Amino acid sequence: MAASRYNRQVILPEVGEIGQQKLLKAKVLIIGAGGLASAILPYLVAAGVGEIGIVDDDVIELSNLHRQVIYKNDAVGKSKVLEAKRIATELNPTVKINAIPERLSGENALDLFEHYDIIVDATDNLSTKYLINDACCVVNKPLVYGSIYRFEGQVSVFNYKNGPTYRCLYPDENSQSLNCNDAGVIGISVGIIGMLQANEVIKMILGIGEVLSGKILVYNLLNNEQQKYDFEKKENVVIDKLAFEAKYKVIENQAEEITAKAILDKIDTDEVLFLDVRNSGELPEISFKNSIQIPLLNLEKEIEKLNKNQIIYVFCQSGIRSKTATELLNKNQFKNVKSIIGGALVLEQLLRKDTKVLRF
Repeated sequence: MAASRYNRQVILPEVGEIGQQKLLKAKVLIIGAGGLASAILPYLVAAGVGEIGIVDDDVIELSNLHRQVIYKNDAVGKSKVLEAKRIATELNPTVKINAIPERLSGENALDLFEHYDIIVDATDNLSTKYLINDACCVVNKPLVYGSIYRFEGQVSVFNYKNGPTYRCLYPDENSQSLNCNDAGVIGISVGIIGMLQANEVIKMILGIGEVLSGKILVYNLLNNEQQKYDFEKKENVVIDKLAFEAKYKVIENQAEEITAKAILDKIDTDEVLFLDVRNSGELPEISFKNSIQIPLLNLEKEIEKLNKNQIIYVFCQSGIRSKTATELLNKNQFKNVKSIIGGALVLEQLLRKDTKVLRF
């Protein structure tokens, strides 16, 4: 059965039986179960990578489906990683799939990464990319990087055999970067870049070809042009375990959370402010008398609109961007800020049950 499944790649001289055994023994961790992962996961599973972990605490939304093509319409509202595991197992039941429905953090990253050979960044969040990079440096794991900006994508491999890291290429951690929610994306973009990431994983496992270490590939979908740029390792960029824990465990503990149900009685009261950090036009529309909308990308430059002494409950679509906003406000001396777990999607469900506070 296994011989028939992998026959077409085993007959390649660069793969062979030995290469297939390397694939079967490999362990790969994918961070994020969205658009990039929708291309990465099926091809690694189909190739016979022996063990694959998927980390994501998000649920499937209708707006995901145009680019996260492994999910079906009836999966909306379900856990991404659990649904991804089901689909991957149906594709190749011989592969071990570890579904990890958690948010990657400084608390769990090092332990998770230790178990795997290669880490794949399939996220669209800038702060998470630095976290992934730094954790890979601490545990000495290669990182396959992918990123999308509208019709352009980037692919590289960091920390490969002590090569250059993400910080060598992008040293400014405070730069602004739009994610898919903010900038927009077409599904084909994430499909192409995700497959290029999967290709780097397979090349590293097999020990063939030229790995994109110290190089970044930039692909433009509108004109089908691609360029490769070289970059060098910066010896002064060093991340050790002590520095990692001091940075991430302190910062992440600042992002306090609260359930939507616990604050329903605060709607339209003057003692608190509801801060919506979604972009204009995102649905469901939720508006209270005591709410204000400032997109996450604009929050730092419009922070003077907020009162540092007021209780602020922050929400986004599903509770991810609101954590970033909460951390940003805490860094700016806001003391009474909490992120609403589940965001607008949970708020909408609760508000539908209470027509007295319905505002959409």
